[in-house]
Amino acid sequence: MRIITVCLALLSTPVAAHEFWIEPVDWQIAADDMVRADLVNGDRFEGIRYAFLPQRFESFTLHAAGKVRDVPGRLGARPALVAPAPPEGLLVAAYVSRPSIVTYDDAAVFDRFVAHKDLGAVAADHAARGLPETGFKEAFTRYSKALIGVGDAQGADERLGLVTELVALDNPYADVLADGLRVQLFYDDAPRADAQVELFARDAEGAVELTLHRTDAEGVAVLPVEAGHDYLANAVVLREPAEALAAETGAVWESLWAALSFAVPD
Repeated sequence: MRIITVCLALLSTPVAAHEFWIEPVDWQIAADDMVRADLVNGDRFEGIRYAFLPQRFESFTLHAAGKVRDVPGRLGARPALVAPAPPEGLLVAAYVSRPSIVTYDDAAVFDRFVAHKDLGAVAADHAARGLPETGFKEAFTRYSKALIGVGDAQGADERLGLVTELVALDNPYADVLADGLRVQLFYDDAPRADAQVELFARDAEGAVELTLHRTDAEGVAVLPVEAGHDYLANAVVLREPAEALAAETGAVWESLWAALSFAVPD
């Protein structure tokens, strides 16, 4: 397993870690167009746009009509995703990063991250495990998806079998969403109940609003959406790392980040 070490400046921000998402240049395209999308790391729907760097990811794929293909990237290309569009329908882009490592030199930064992502029930074991208050490491992996409408955009999101994953149960480009858009959260092949799902909503002027939601017993959360907005939903799992990962990296915590980005057209 290749590990990416991240030099993360632990500034006085609400959390040390940031969201990572796939952001298409255009959320809806014609069937004969090109799919173009950025890989973005940041906060509140703004951030740094990454180039196509295979050493950073385990997989980067496109899924449509039951078929899957690797993103045909060029080293260093921006945007990172540039590919011919598949036939009409709903296209799912998926990105699984390689693990990265962050070191917490300030306990308050970890505490803010835990509180913000509603991970306190797990993190309460920190002291019980005899872990230090500072100087400890966390490994984190990204499991990001984006929904892109091609042509008539008909179709449905699908479960890709990621370790943690958000699956849209409604199509934001084709379905009536008066009652919201349903997503189902998975972790280790099972629905994840009573978990926090964050939703960032960005309007046409670029203003961003964050709301918090919870999954039900089946791992389903209903997200309020409006036409003319872009959305990023995410949920985080915090767990003890596997023995092999802990031995290789020195990490005492592992976080897994599920993200789903999409737009609701006017």
